[in-house]
Amino acid sequence: MTRVKRGTTALKRRRKILKLAKGYRYGLSTKERQANTAITHAAMHAFNDRRKKKGVFRRLWAVRINAKVREFDLSYSKFIDLLNKKNILLNRKVLSEIANDNPEVFEKIVTEVKK
Repeated sequence: MTRVKRGTTALKRRRKILKLAKGYRYGLSTKERQANTAITHAAMHAFNDRRKKKGVFRRLWAVRINAKVREFDLSYSKFIDLLNKKNILLNRKVLSEIANDNPEVFEKIVTEVKK
């Protein structure tokens, strides 16, 4: 079997890892093994948090809607229940944006639901 010298390949791999770890603090940006573990953990958290972000935003929309609906003596859960019973098909994201940006339109929605 012929001899394979891996100097350039290994160097490229190391440089790639250290480039990805740029800006990390302490030894995480300069020591290869620590940089490698830091990058692995960072990638794992980035992957998981992309999924968590959806739930975080849904909770934010619920909080915004609840805050606006309280002004009309309703709770969030009762408001959503009344929306479903009246067959008004607005999702939480749209309701949150309306409540935040157009309070007068949101007031009309609430009065329609309360009838």
